[in-house]
Amino acid sequence: MTSRMIPLALLGGCLALTGCATTKDLESLRADVKDVRAVAEKAASDAATAKADAANATATANAAKQESDETAAKIDRMFKKAMYK
Repeated sequence: MTSRMIPLALLGGCLALTGCATTKDLESLRADVKDVRAVAEKAASDAATAKADAANATATANAAKQESDETAAKIDRMFKKAMYK
């Protein structure tokens, strides 16, 4: 080997090793992205469930308020009727 070929061979070896490390890093990154995607999908599912539960709770609260208002009106009418007697 000539003196110029040794640095080129070393540079080529370093590039080959760097390429292997980069491939490993990419595989690790892909695994991390897959994990993050799974967590995001779970969070979206949980959010959708929470939204449905909140809508159900709101409907129940509205029904309870309506019933309470009707009961209050009925008591008020009974009280007024008793006062006129």
